[in-house]
Amino acid sequence: MRTSFDFSPLSRSSVGFDHLFDLLDSASRMVPTDNWPPYDIMRVGENQYRIAMSVAGFAPDEITITHEQQLLTVSGEKAGEDDAEYLYRGIAARNFERRFQLADYVTVTGANLANGLLTIDLVRELPEQMKPRRIEIQQTEKLPAGDGKKQIEGEKHAA
Repeated sequence: MRTSFDFSPLSRSSVGFDHLFDLLDSASRMVPTDNWPPYDIMRVGENQYRIAMSVAGFAPDEITITHEQQLLTVSGEKAGEDDAEYLYRGIAARNFERRFQLADYVTVTGANLANGLLTIDLVRELPEQMKPRRIEIQQTEKLPAGDGKKQIEGEKHAA
Protein backbone atom coordinates (compact mmCIF):
# COMPACT_ATOMS: atom_id res chain seq x y z
CA MET A 1 0.00 0.00 0.00
CA ARG A 2 1.34 3.41 -0.97
CA THR A 3 0.87 6.41 1.34
CA SER A 4 0.75 9.93 -0.06
CA PHE A 5 2.19 12.82 1.88
CA ASP A 6 0.90 16.39 1.87
CA PHE A 7 3.79 18.86 1.78
CA SER A 8 1.62 22.01 1.72
CA PRO A 9 2.19 22.85 5.44
CA LEU A 10 5.95 22.83 4.81
CA SER A 11 5.72 24.95 1.69
CA ARG A 12 3.82 27.67 3.56
CA SER A 13 6.77 28.30 5.88
CA SER A 14 9.67 27.94 3.44
CA VAL A 15 11.00 29.98 0.58
CA GLY A 16 12.99 28.63 -2.35
CA PHE A 17 12.37 24.94 -1.73
CA ASP A 18 9.78 24.47 -4.48
CA HIS A 19 12.20 22.28 -6.44
CA LEU A 20 12.66 19.95 -3.46
CA PHE A 21 8.92 19.49 -3.00
CA ASP A 22 8.52 18.84 -6.74
CA LEU A 23 11.21 16.13 -6.54
CA LEU A 24 9.50 14.46 -3.59
CA ASP A 25 6.17 14.57 -5.36
CA SER A 26 7.54 13.17 -8.63
CA ALA A 27 9.46 10.45 -6.78
CA SER A 28 6.22 9.17 -5.28
CA ARG A 29 4.69 8.98 -8.76
CA MET A 30 7.69 7.19 -10.28
CA VAL A 31 7.22 3.96 -8.32
CA PRO A 32 7.49 1.11 -10.82
CA THR A 33 4.61 -1.32 -11.12
CA ASP A 34 7.02 -4.27 -11.19
CA ASN A 35 10.60 -4.91 -10.20
CA TRP A 36 11.90 -5.92 -13.60
CA PRO A 37 14.64 -5.68 -14.66
CA PRO A 38 16.59 -5.88 -11.40
CA TYR A 39 19.31 -3.30 -10.83
CA ASP A 40 21.99 -2.16 -8.38
CA ILE A 41 23.20 1.36 -7.64
CA MET A 42 26.79 1.59 -6.43
CA ARG A 43 29.13 4.35 -5.29
CA VAL A 44 32.50 3.71 -6.96
CA GLY A 45 34.24 6.95 -5.94
CA GLU A 46 33.70 10.16 -4.03
CA ASN A 47 31.60 11.66 -6.84
CA GLN A 48 31.21 8.61 -9.08
CA TYR A 49 28.30 6.20 -9.25
CA ARG A 50 27.33 3.16 -11.30
CA ILE A 51 23.98 1.60 -12.13
CA ALA A 52 24.15 -2.09 -13.04
CA MET A 53 21.03 -3.55 -14.64
CA SER A 54 20.38 -7.16 -15.58
CA VAL A 55 19.16 -7.18 -19.19
CA ALA A 56 19.82 -10.76 -20.28
CA GLY A 57 18.70 -11.44 -23.84
CA PHE A 58 18.78 -7.79 -24.97
CA ALA A 59 21.20 -6.60 -27.65
CA PRO A 60 22.77 -3.11 -27.46
CA ASP A 61 20.56 -1.84 -30.30
CA GLU A 62 17.43 -2.93 -28.37
CA ILE A 63 18.26 -0.71 -25.37
CA THR A 64 17.82 3.05 -25.26
CA ILE A 65 19.37 5.28 -22.59
CA THR A 66 18.09 8.87 -22.37
CA HIS A 67 19.36 11.59 -20.03
CA GLU A 68 17.37 14.80 -19.83
CA GLN A 69 17.69 17.36 -17.05
CA GLN A 70 17.59 15.26 -13.87
CA LEU A 71 15.94 12.14 -15.26
CA LEU A 72 17.69 9.06 -16.60
CA THR A 73 15.48 6.68 -18.56
CA VAL A 74 16.58 3.19 -19.60
CA SER A 75 14.20 1.30 -21.87
CA GLY A 76 14.42 -1.96 -23.75
CA GLU A 77 12.32 -3.20 -26.62
CA LYS A 78 12.77 -6.62 -28.15
CA ALA A 79 13.06 -6.48 -31.93
CA GLY A 80 10.98 -9.53 -32.68
CA GLU A 81 10.03 -12.95 -31.43
CA ASP A 82 11.73 -16.03 -32.74
CA ASP A 83 9.69 -18.90 -34.11
CA ALA A 84 10.67 -21.37 -31.39
CA GLU A 85 7.99 -23.14 -29.41
CA TYR A 86 8.79 -22.67 -25.71
CA LEU A 87 7.98 -25.46 -23.28
CA TYR A 88 9.04 -23.22 -20.42
CA ARG A 89 10.11 -19.59 -20.58
CA GLY A 90 12.07 -18.46 -17.52
CA ILE A 91 14.13 -15.71 -19.14
CA ALA A 92 11.99 -12.60 -19.33
CA ALA A 93 12.05 -11.02 -22.76
CA ARG A 94 9.43 -8.36 -22.26
CA ASN A 95 9.85 -4.68 -22.95
CA PHE A 96 10.79 -2.46 -20.02
CA GLU A 97 11.35 1.12 -18.94
CA ARG A 98 13.22 2.21 -15.79
CA ARG A 99 13.48 5.80 -14.63
CA PHE A 100 16.06 7.19 -12.23
CA GLN A 101 15.81 10.64 -10.68
CA LEU A 102 19.29 12.18 -10.68
CA ALA A 103 20.60 14.84 -8.32
CA ASP A 104 21.78 18.23 -9.56
CA TYR A 105 25.01 18.18 -11.58
CA VAL A 106 25.00 14.39 -12.08
CA THR A 107 25.76 13.41 -15.67
CA VAL A 108 26.12 10.12 -17.53
CA THR A 109 29.71 9.44 -18.60
CA GLY A 110 29.27 6.09 -20.31
CA ALA A 111 27.39 2.83 -20.70
CA ASN A 112 28.51 -0.72 -21.37
CA LEU A 113 26.68 -3.98 -22.06
CA ALA A 114 28.59 -7.19 -21.31
CA ASN A 115 27.42 -10.67 -20.29
CA GLY A 116 23.80 -9.55 -19.93
CA LEU A 117 24.70 -6.74 -17.53
CA LEU A 118 24.20 -3.11 -18.54
CA THR A 119 26.41 -0.71 -16.57
CA ILE A 120 25.85 3.04 -16.66
CA ASP A 121 28.55 5.27 -15.20
CA LEU A 122 27.60 8.57 -13.60
CA VAL A 123 29.65 11.42 -12.17
CA ARG A 124 28.69 14.40 -10.05
CA GLU A 125 30.55 17.51 -11.21
CA LEU A 126 29.91 20.67 -9.25
CA PRO A 127 30.48 23.91 -11.15
CA GLU A 128 33.44 25.94 -9.92
CA GLN A 129 31.18 28.61 -8.39
CA MET A 130 29.36 25.94 -6.33
CA LYS A 131 32.51 24.45 -4.78
CA PRO A 132 33.55 25.68 -1.34
CA ARG A 133 36.40 28.15 -1.46
CA ARG A 134 38.55 29.85 1.12
CA ILE A 135 38.33 33.62 1.39
CA GLU A 136 41.58 35.35 2.32
CA ILE A 137 41.33 38.07 4.95
CA GLN A 138 43.20 41.23 4.03
CA GLN A 139 44.91 43.29 6.69
CA THR A 140 44.76 47.01 6.02
CA GLU A 141 47.03 49.77 7.27
CA LYS A 142 45.84 51.70 10.28
CA LEU A 143 43.68 54.59 9.14
CA PRO A 144 44.93 58.08 9.95
CA ALA A 145 43.15 59.76 12.81
CA GLY A 146 41.00 62.49 11.29
CA ASP A 147 39.56 65.55 12.89
CA GLY A 148 37.46 63.39 15.21
CA LYS A 149 34.24 63.95 13.24
CA LYS A 150 32.58 60.91 11.80
CA GLN A 151 31.16 61.24 8.37
CA ILE A 152 28.40 58.82 7.41
CA GLU A 153 27.33 59.83 3.92
CA GLY A 154 28.33 62.10 1.11
CA GLU A 155 31.57 63.84 0.37
CA LYS A 156 33.59 65.78 2.88
CA HIS A 157 33.12 69.51 2.25
CA ALA A 158 35.86 72.01 2.82
CA ALA A 159 34.94 74.55 5.46
